[in-house]
Amino acid sequence: MSEPELIVERRGALGLLTLNRPRALNALTHGMVLEIRAALDAWAVDGAVRTVAIRGAGDRAFCAGGDIVGLHRDATSGDGRAAAVFWRDEYRLNAAIARYPKPIVALMHGIVLGGGVGLSAHASHRVVTDSTRIGMPETGIGFIPDVGGTWLLSRAPGELGTHLALTAGSVGAGDALALGLADAFLEAERLDALVSALESERADSAIARLSGPAPSAPLLAEQHWIDAAYVGDDPLAVLARLDAAPEPAAHEAAASIRAKSPTSVGVTLAALRAARGMPDLEHALAAEFRLALRALLSPDFAEGVRAQVIDKDRAPHWSPPTLQSLDPAAAHAAAAPLTPAERERFAVDEWTAA
Repeated sequence: MSEPELIVERRGALGLLTLNRPRALNALTHGMVLEIRAALDAWAVDGAVRTVAIRGAGDRAFCAGGDIVGLHRDATSGDGRAAAVFWRDEYRLNAAIARYPKPIVALMHGIVLGGGVGLSAHASHRVVTDSTRIGMPETGIGFIPDVGGTWLLSRAPGELGTHLALTAGSVGAGDALALGLADAFLEAERLDALVSALESERADSAIARLSGPAPSAPLLAEQHWIDAAYVGDDPLAVLARLDAAPEPAAHEAAASIRAKSPTSVGVTLAALRAARGMPDLEHALAAEFRLALRALLSPDFAEGVRAQVIDKDRAPHWSPPTLQSLDPAAAHAAAAPLTPAERERFAVDEWTAA
């Protein structure tokens, strides 16, 4: 018998969800998204459930994101409709987590990337450990920070979120706390004790009793040059300022951005700036849905997944190949409302929470 992809348990007053694909770093499938939503909906009206917790099986990852191999298959040999429905339901789950009427405790142990951020960073109580590495690596695969990533990163201090998004970098527990992606730090060996405590204890008190002081935040210490370099909405100007900065880390950031999909870098920067002015997460998710569908039509998404995940040659051929050859208007056009032809092609309408 195969193991279930999601383990759903009731333990006292706790509803516990365990992502159970450890060999795939607990990457999300469409079935898992639907099962998580069904459990949350049931527990929202169950008076016996006071708190929900979400964790990942194994020691390596909370969740390394969506099942991009399946999305790549749909982009290259399908009609894109399976990917569109997956993103629609995933983003609805992200919105449901953000507005959930009971505490949700996300145990962000190990790798937390992409879709894993959407599952955890919108929760009411976000716990990180000494092994946590959290990031949005999408510009490296020809995609954009989605699952509310533009909303989260656009609200990080200064330009730290912009730096993280464009370089597709990741941060540890201290910086996750500093960037507003997490709320509390626990030593990894205390996670099981926290889960046990949540069976009878309220989330606030259990986390406060078991948590420890925040570790250092090395990225926060670099904010002076990051804020100076990443201002504005012109990616070429950002690169020029990074090149001119005296800090070696700025030059490394510039090299990292140049290796990413130029289209993704341009679209991501525009999306981050737009998200800053949005009134709520759901507006950002609606914009990200349009961007995701259009990324599916771009050659860079299929090429990026091929290079990073399938062939693993780490040598993508982007189109266009450089930021200098990217049409600046294309980045803003990607966020325009879906056309009738696009709605027909993907068999979806504009995204709305449900």
